[in-house]
Amino acid sequence: MTPIKPPPNLPELVKTTFSKALAAGDVNFYPTQVTLLNINSVPFQLRFSPSLANKPKPPAPPPSSTPPAADRPRFNPFDNPSPALLVASLPPSHNLILNKFAIVPEHFILATKAFKPQTHLLEADDLAATYACIEAYRADGKELFAFFNSGEHSGASQPHRHLQLLEVERMREGLEGQGGWEVVAGRLVGEEEVVLPFRTFVEGIHGDMDGEALRGVYLRLYRRACEALGVDGVREEGEARICYNMAMTREVVVVMPRVAEGAEVRSAGEVVGKLALNGTVLAGTALVKSQAEWDALRNDPEQVIEVLKRIGVPTESEPALRL
Repeated sequence: MTPIKPPPNLPELVKTTFSKALAAGDVNFYPTQVTLLNINSVPFQLRFSPSLANKPKPPAPPPSSTPPAADRPRFNPFDNPSPALLVASLPPSHNLILNKFAIVPEHFILATKAFKPQTHLLEADDLAATYACIEAYRADGKELFAFFNSGEHSGASQPHRHLQLLEVERMREGLEGQGGWEVVAGRLVGEEEVVLPFRTFVEGIHGDMDGEALRGVYLRLYRRACEALGVDGVREEGEARICYNMAMTREVVVVMPRVAEGAEVRSAGEVVGKLALNGTVLAGTALVKSQAEWDALRNDPEQVIEVLKRIGVPTESEPALRL
Protein backbone atom coordinates (compact mmCIF):
# COMPACT_ATOMS: atom_id res chain seq x y z
CA MET A 1 0.00 0.00 0.00
CA THR A 2 1.41 3.40 -1.02
CA PRO A 3 2.01 5.56 2.08
CA ILE A 4 -0.63 8.27 2.54
CA LYS A 5 0.97 11.67 3.07
CA PRO A 6 -1.04 14.67 4.28
CA PRO A 7 0.31 18.13 3.48
CA PRO A 8 3.25 18.90 5.82
CA ASN A 9 1.52 22.11 6.92
CA LEU A 10 -1.77 20.32 7.71
CA PRO A 11 -2.51 22.11 11.03
CA GLU A 12 -2.04 25.54 9.44
CA LEU A 13 -4.00 24.49 6.37
CA VAL A 14 -6.96 23.35 8.50
CA LYS A 15 -6.82 26.57 10.51
CA THR A 16 -6.72 28.80 7.42
CA THR A 17 -9.47 26.91 5.62
CA PHE A 18 -11.69 27.05 8.71
CA SER A 19 -11.10 30.79 9.20
CA LYS A 20 -11.96 31.57 5.57
CA ALA A 21 -15.03 29.33 5.57
CA LEU A 22 -16.27 30.82 8.84
CA ALA A 23 -15.84 34.39 7.58
CA ALA A 24 -17.68 33.53 4.36
CA GLY A 25 -20.54 31.78 6.16
CA ASP A 26 -19.67 28.38 4.69
CA VAL A 27 -19.16 26.88 8.17
CA ASN A 28 -21.54 27.15 11.11
CA PHE A 29 -19.74 27.40 14.45
CA TYR A 30 -21.74 26.89 17.67
CA PRO A 31 -20.05 28.30 20.80
CA THR A 32 -20.58 26.33 23.99
CA GLN A 33 -20.54 26.68 27.74
CA VAL A 34 -18.64 23.91 29.51
CA THR A 35 -18.26 22.38 32.93
CA LEU A 36 -16.27 19.43 34.22
CA LEU A 37 -18.02 16.52 35.92
CA ASN A 38 -16.39 13.78 37.97
CA ILE A 39 -17.10 10.40 36.33
CA ASN A 40 -15.48 7.66 38.43
CA SER A 41 -12.68 10.12 39.28
CA VAL A 42 -12.24 10.97 35.58
CA PRO A 43 -12.77 14.64 34.55
CA PHE A 44 -15.54 14.59 31.93
CA GLN A 45 -16.65 17.57 29.86
CA LEU A 46 -20.31 18.54 29.66
CA ARG A 47 -20.95 21.20 27.02
CA PHE A 48 -24.09 23.21 26.28
CA SER A 49 -24.82 24.77 22.90
CA PRO A 50 -28.27 26.41 22.85
CA SER A 51 -27.92 27.54 19.24
CA LEU A 52 -27.27 23.99 18.02
CA ALA A 53 -30.95 23.18 18.51
CA ASN A 54 -31.61 25.49 15.55
CA LYS A 55 -29.03 23.85 13.29
CA PRO A 56 -30.16 24.31 9.67
CA LYS A 57 -31.28 21.33 7.62
CA PRO A 58 -29.19 20.28 4.61
CA PRO A 59 -30.57 21.38 1.23
CA ALA A 60 -32.81 18.98 -0.63
CA PRO A 61 -31.24 17.40 -3.71
CA PRO A 62 -32.38 18.65 -7.12
CA PRO A 63 -35.09 16.60 -8.85
CA SER A 64 -33.71 13.71 -10.86
CA SER A 65 -35.21 11.16 -13.14
CA THR A 66 -32.80 8.58 -11.76
CA PRO A 67 -33.46 7.71 -8.10
CA PRO A 68 -30.39 7.25 -5.92
CA ALA A 69 -29.25 3.75 -5.05
CA ALA A 70 -30.83 2.38 -1.90
CA ASP A 71 -27.50 2.37 -0.05
CA ARG A 72 -26.62 5.97 -0.97
CA PRO A 73 -27.77 9.11 0.82
CA ARG A 74 -30.00 11.58 -1.01
CA PHE A 75 -27.76 14.41 0.19
CA ASN A 76 -24.09 13.54 0.60
CA PRO A 77 -21.74 16.31 1.80
CA PHE A 78 -18.72 14.08 1.11
CA ASP A 79 -19.52 13.43 -2.55
CA ASN A 80 -17.89 16.21 -4.59
CA PRO A 81 -17.39 18.35 -1.44
CA SER A 82 -17.74 22.11 -1.50
CA PRO A 83 -14.42 23.78 -2.45
CA ALA A 84 -14.88 26.11 0.53
CA LEU A 85 -14.85 23.12 2.89
CA LEU A 86 -12.20 21.01 1.18
CA VAL A 87 -8.98 21.12 3.20
CA ALA A 88 -6.90 18.76 1.06
CA SER A 89 -7.00 15.67 -1.10
CA LEU A 90 -5.15 12.62 0.22
CA PRO A 91 -4.45 10.52 -2.89
CA PRO A 92 -5.53 8.06 -3.84
CA SER A 93 -8.54 7.38 -1.65
CA HIS A 94 -9.54 10.15 0.79
CA ASN A 95 -10.40 13.82 1.21
CA LEU A 96 -10.04 16.07 4.24
CA ILE A 97 -13.15 18.21 4.63
CA LEU A 98 -14.25 20.72 7.27
CA ASN A 99 -17.22 19.77 9.42
CA LYS A 100 -19.86 22.28 8.31
CA PHE A 101 -21.47 22.26 11.77
CA ALA A 102 -18.65 22.70 14.27
CA ILE A 103 -18.79 22.67 18.06
CA VAL A 104 -15.00 22.56 18.31
CA PRO A 105 -13.14 25.03 16.04
CA GLU A 106 -11.27 23.45 13.12
CA HIS A 107 -13.16 20.16 13.39
CA PHE A 108 -12.40 18.27 10.18
CA ILE A 109 -13.30 14.98 8.56
CA LEU A 110 -11.46 12.24 6.71
CA ALA A 111 -13.89 10.88 4.10
CA THR A 112 -13.45 8.29 1.37
CA LYS A 113 -13.57 9.77 -2.13
CA ALA A 114 -15.65 6.88 -3.45
CA PHE A 115 -18.83 6.06 -1.59
CA LYS A 116 -18.25 3.34 1.00
CA PRO A 117 -20.75 2.49 3.74
CA GLN A 118 -20.19 3.82 7.26
CA THR A 119 -21.47 0.53 8.64
CA HIS A 120 -18.78 -1.56 6.91
CA LEU A 121 -15.56 -2.48 8.67
CA LEU A 122 -12.75 0.03 8.24
CA GLU A 123 -10.01 -0.73 5.74
CA ALA A 124 -6.25 -0.41 6.10
CA ASP A 125 -6.12 2.83 4.11
CA ASP A 126 -8.78 4.44 6.35
CA LEU A 127 -6.65 3.76 9.40
CA ALA A 128 -3.35 4.67 7.73
CA ALA A 129 -4.77 8.01 6.55
CA THR A 130 -6.10 8.77 10.02
CA TYR A 131 -2.78 8.02 11.66
CA ALA A 132 -0.94 10.07 9.04
CA CYS A 133 -3.04 13.09 10.02
CA ILE A 134 -2.30 12.48 13.69
CA GLU A 135 1.43 12.35 12.91
CA ALA A 136 1.23 15.55 10.84
CA TYR A 137 -0.20 17.37 13.85
CA ARG A 138 2.35 15.78 16.15
CA ALA A 139 5.17 17.12 13.96
CA ASP A 140 3.77 20.59 14.63
CA GLY A 141 3.64 19.98 18.39
CA LYS A 142 -0.13 19.39 18.43
CA GLU A 143 -2.35 16.46 19.35
CA LEU A 144 -5.29 15.07 17.38
CA PHE A 145 -8.17 12.93 18.62
CA ALA A 146 -9.84 10.84 15.91
CA PHE A 147 -13.12 8.96 16.24
CA PHE A 148 -15.47 6.81 14.18
CA ASN A 149 -19.20 6.19 14.64
CA SER A 150 -20.67 3.01 13.14
CA GLY A 151 -24.26 1.82 13.42
CA GLU A 152 -27.58 3.20 14.58
CA HIS A 153 -26.61 3.37 18.27
CA SER A 154 -23.21 5.01 17.73
CA GLY A 155 -24.20 8.61 16.97
CA ALA A 156 -23.53 8.17 13.25
CA SER A 157 -25.30 10.72 11.04
CA GLN A 158 -23.93 10.15 7.51
CA PRO A 159 -23.91 6.85 5.57
CA HIS A 160 -20.75 7.78 3.58
CA ARG A 161 -17.68 6.47 5.39
CA HIS A 162 -15.80 9.10 7.36
CA LEU A 163 -13.71 9.52 10.49
CA GLN A 164 -13.66 12.76 12.46
CA LEU A 165 -10.64 14.63 13.81
CA LEU A 166 -10.38 17.22 16.57
CA GLU A 167 -7.37 19.14 17.81
CA VAL A 168 -7.14 18.40 21.54
CA GLU A 169 -6.10 21.90 22.51
CA ARG A 170 -9.22 23.30 20.82
CA MET A 171 -11.28 20.77 22.81
CA ARG A 172 -9.94 22.37 26.01
CA GLU A 173 -11.29 25.82 25.18
CA GLY A 174 -13.53 27.21 27.91
CA LEU A 175 -12.02 25.00 30.60
CA GLU A 176 -9.60 27.61 31.91
CA GLY A 177 -9.57 27.54 35.72
CA GLN A 178 -11.66 24.34 35.94
CA GLY A 179 -8.81 21.91 36.59
CA GLY A 180 -7.23 19.29 34.38
CA TRP A 181 -8.89 17.44 31.54
CA GLU A 182 -7.20 14.91 29.29
CA VAL A 183 -8.52 12.74 26.48
CA VAL A 184 -9.91 9.66 28.21
CA ALA A 185 -8.82 7.27 25.45
CA GLY A 186 -5.20 8.18 26.07
CA ARG A 187 -5.53 7.35 29.77
CA LEU A 188 -6.66 3.77 29.11
CA VAL A 189 -3.11 2.51 28.59
CA GLY A 190 -0.33 2.74 31.12
CA GLU A 191 -0.04 2.14 34.82
CA GLU A 192 -2.97 4.29 35.94
CA GLU A 193 -6.18 2.32 36.34
CA VAL A 194 -9.12 4.13 34.75
CA VAL A 195 -12.55 2.56 35.28
CA LEU A 196 -15.32 3.93 33.07
CA PRO A 197 -19.04 3.13 33.38
CA PHE A 198 -18.85 1.20 30.09
CA ARG A 199 -16.48 -1.44 28.77
CA THR A 200 -13.78 -0.50 26.28
CA PHE A 201 -11.19 -2.58 24.46
CA VAL A 202 -7.78 -0.99 24.08
CA GLU A 203 -4.43 -1.65 22.45
CA GLY A 204 -1.33 0.50 22.08
CA ILE A 205 -0.01 1.58 18.66
CA HIS A 206 3.11 3.35 17.41
CA GLY A 207 4.44 5.28 14.44
CA ASP A 208 6.20 2.31 12.81
CA MET A 209 2.90 0.56 12.09
CA ASP A 210 1.54 0.57 8.54
CA GLY A 211 -2.14 0.42 7.62
CA GLU A 212 -2.30 -3.38 7.74
CA ALA A 213 -0.77 -3.46 11.22
CA LEU A 214 -3.19 -0.80 12.42
CA ARG A 215 -6.06 -2.78 10.94
CA GLY A 216 -4.87 -5.87 12.78
CA VAL A 217 -5.16 -3.95 16.07
CA TYR A 218 -8.58 -2.59 15.10
CA LEU A 219 -9.93 -6.02 14.15
CA ARG A 220 -8.72 -7.62 17.37
CA LEU A 221 -10.51 -4.96 19.39
CA TYR A 222 -13.62 -5.20 17.22
CA ARG A 223 -13.80 -8.94 17.81
CA ARG A 224 -13.52 -8.45 21.56
CA ALA A 225 -16.32 -5.88 21.40
CA CYS A 226 -18.45 -8.40 19.49
CA GLU A 227 -17.75 -11.05 22.12
CA ALA A 228 -18.87 -8.65 24.86
CA LEU A 229 -22.25 -8.51 23.10
CA GLY A 230 -22.42 -12.25 22.49
CA VAL A 231 -21.93 -11.79 18.73
CA ASP A 232 -19.61 -13.67 16.37
CA GLY A 233 -17.07 -11.14 15.09
CA VAL A 234 -14.99 -13.44 12.88
CA ARG A 235 -15.90 -11.58 9.67
CA GLU A 236 -13.13 -9.19 8.55
CA GLU A 237 -14.83 -7.52 5.58
CA GLY A 238 -18.17 -5.94 4.81
CA GLU A 239 -20.94 -5.04 7.25
CA ALA A 240 -20.04 -4.81 10.93
CA ARG A 241 -22.01 -7.13 13.20
CA ILE A 242 -22.42 -4.56 16.00
CA CYS A 243 -22.75 -0.84 16.59
CA TYR A 244 -19.58 0.67 18.01
CA ASN A 245 -17.33 3.69 18.38
CA MET A 246 -13.63 3.66 17.67
CA ALA A 247 -11.11 6.26 18.83
CA MET A 248 -7.47 6.74 17.85
CA THR A 249 -4.68 8.85 19.28
CA ARG A 250 -0.97 8.67 18.48
CA GLU A 251 -0.55 5.92 21.08
CA VAL A 252 -3.80 3.99 21.33
CA VAL A 253 -6.81 2.52 19.53
CA VAL A 254 -10.02 2.06 21.56
CA VAL A 255 -13.22 0.26 20.52
CA MET A 256 -16.44 0.60 22.51
CA PRO A 257 -19.50 -1.57 21.75
CA ARG A 258 -22.77 0.37 21.72
CA VAL A 259 -26.31 -0.74 22.54
CA ALA A 260 -28.02 2.68 22.70
CA GLU A 261 -27.34 6.19 21.45
CA GLY A 262 -28.39 7.76 24.76
CA ALA A 263 -30.98 7.91 27.51
CA GLU A 264 -33.50 10.28 29.09
CA VAL A 265 -32.53 13.24 31.23
CA ARG A 266 -34.83 14.02 34.15
CA SER A 267 -35.42 16.95 36.45
CA ALA A 268 -37.70 16.66 39.49
CA GLY A 269 -38.94 13.36 38.10
CA GLU A 270 -39.93 14.82 34.72
CA VAL A 271 -38.24 13.97 31.43
CA VAL A 272 -36.61 17.15 30.10
CA GLY A 273 -34.58 15.71 27.23
CA LYS A 274 -32.18 13.03 26.09
CA LEU A 275 -28.41 12.84 26.37
CA ALA A 276 -27.10 11.33 23.11
CA LEU A 277 -23.45 10.45 22.64
CA ASN A 278 -21.16 9.67 19.74
CA GLY A 279 -17.47 8.74 19.61
CA THR A 280 -16.43 11.87 21.49
CA VAL A 281 -17.52 9.97 24.61
CA LEU A 282 -14.12 8.24 24.29
CA ALA A 283 -12.48 11.64 24.64
CA GLY A 284 -14.53 12.30 27.77
CA THR A 285 -17.04 14.80 26.39
CA ALA A 286 -20.82 15.10 26.08
CA LEU A 287 -23.09 17.75 24.56
CA VAL A 288 -26.58 18.99 25.42
CA LYS A 289 -28.76 21.40 23.46
CA SER A 290 -31.28 22.68 26.01
CA GLN A 291 -31.07 24.70 29.21
CA ALA A 292 -33.21 22.13 31.02
CA GLU A 293 -30.78 19.29 30.17
CA TRP A 294 -27.78 21.45 31.07
CA ASP A 295 -29.22 22.37 34.47
CA ALA A 296 -30.41 18.83 35.26
CA LEU A 297 -27.06 17.18 34.53
CA ARG A 298 -24.95 19.80 36.29
CA ASN A 299 -27.15 19.51 39.37
CA ASP A 300 -27.16 15.71 39.27
CA PRO A 301 -23.99 14.32 37.64
CA GLU A 302 -25.02 10.80 38.66
CA GLN A 303 -27.46 10.95 35.74
CA VAL A 304 -24.52 11.17 33.35
CA ILE A 305 -23.02 8.03 34.87
CA GLU A 306 -26.34 6.22 34.47
CA VAL A 307 -26.56 7.24 30.80
CA LEU A 308 -22.99 6.06 30.21
CA LYS A 309 -23.87 2.68 31.70
CA ARG A 310 -26.81 2.33 29.33
CA ILE A 311 -25.12 3.19 26.03
CA GLY A 312 -22.65 0.30 26.14
CA VAL A 313 -21.77 -2.76 28.17
CA PRO A 314 -21.66 -1.69 31.84
CA THR A 315 -18.27 -2.23 33.42
CA GLU A 316 -19.67 -4.35 36.22
CA SER A 317 -21.59 -6.54 33.77
CA GLU A 318 -20.17 -10.06 33.73
CA PRO A 319 -22.62 -11.93 31.45
CA ALA A 320 -22.37 -10.89 27.79
CA LEU A 321 -25.33 -8.86 26.60
CA ARG A 322 -27.12 -10.26 23.57
CA LEU A 323 -28.65 -8.28 20.73
